Amino acid sequence: MAEAAPLWWALALPPVLAVAAAATALAAAPAGHGVAPLRELARRRRRTVAADAPLATLGAVLLPLAAVSGAVVLPLGFRSVSDLAVGVVWFNAMAALAWPAVWLAGWGPNSALSLIGGYRFLAQGLAYEVPHMLALTTAALGAGSLRVGAVVEAQRGLWFVTWMPVAFAVHLLSAAAMAFWGPFDRPVGRDVAGGAAGELGGADRLSFLGGRWLLLVVAAGMAVPLFLGGGHGPLLPAWCWTLVKTAAVLAALLWLRRRLPAVRMDRFAAVAWTVVTPLAVAQALVVAVVVLGR
Repeated sequence: MAEAAPLWWALALPPVLAVAAAATALAAAPAGHGVAPLRELARRRRRTVAADAPLATLGAVLLPLAAVSGAVVLPLGFRSVSDLAVGVVWFNAMAALAWPAVWLAGWGPNSALSLIGGYRFLAQGLAYEVPHMLALTTAALGAGSLRVGAVVEAQRGLWFVTWMPVAFAVHLLSAAAMAFWGPFDRPVGRDVAGGAAGELGGADRLSFLGGRWLLLVVAAGMAVPLFLGGGHGPLLPAWCWTLVKTAAVLAALLWLRRRLPAVRMDRFAAVAWTVVTPLAVAQALVVAVVVLGR
């Protein structure tokens, strides 16, 4: 059963997540290229006519804030900063904050290309959010609770991924989409000169792009308590199992990145609504039947 973490743990969460996001970004960088945060800080915001700079800054700040806020329900082993009674709903709500964050970052500069990037992410969100919500609900249904700690406890004998493979796959798909990463990076694509991030500079740009990696880390980390048994495992301490499993999920996402082509928003939306969503509903129905039959 999950326990509340001490105060120092809560204070350490943001820097720990920042280090994990930086390590993931470095691992994903092409050979010979690194991540240069100081260069991002030195980059000036381009001046555009009638821009709303505070609005763009709000979007850039909101993205990492959403990721850190969602991480408070993630257990390290069996301890989380806050094991809320509606932890699964809280995580989904914080992940949904990425929608206004990216849109504000794209709208604020009053630039056509950045605005296109913002609207691309809204279209992407409409495609992935419903299947993602169904995947989270499926895990909660299997445990009979919306509390993340209860979901972990329910997997003491059998991990949910063994009988909820579709929900697990949908969650990973949504993790990449909400972080607009890999095949889902069209909101910040080169064809629109960086899209939602194109006009950002300095600390705003660093916050926005860093928030993107934070979202990927947190979403990958959420797969562990929901589907991979959380801290359950032999020999190693519970916290170590959580880190190992999270690293494995991130490694899988990084490995798949260069093996999947970029996805157009209209095609992704069509597949999401006609294929992915029905599969997620079917998975939830199967889990409901199993739970009712216990």
